[in-house]
Amino acid sequence: MITALVAVGVLVLLLRWAFSGQSRSLVERRPRAGRADEYGLLVSIASPGSFVEGEMSRQRLEEAGIRATLVTTSDGPRLMVFPDDESAARALLAR
Repeated sequence: MITALVAVGVLVLLLRWAFSGQSRSLVERRPRAGRADEYGLLVSIASPGSFVEGEMSRQRLEEAGIRATLVTTSDGPRLMVFPDDESAARALLAR
């Protein structure tokens, strides 16, 4: 009986710590749109007019073997690739 109460007490303390406040919470926060230069190693190669247009371009790059991702930035959608693939991706999208 004592062991069960101690286990529940530990769980209560652990959950209070995990869900405490905005700045200390371990629970995933809602993602926010950042600037195009806030995505680590990724480089912005295109700024499509819409998310659908960007997804079509991303799929073209993926079919060519270039890893790409479409992100929503504070300035609108951006197509991002790694720096090593930048020139090949730009050339493919220019066609």
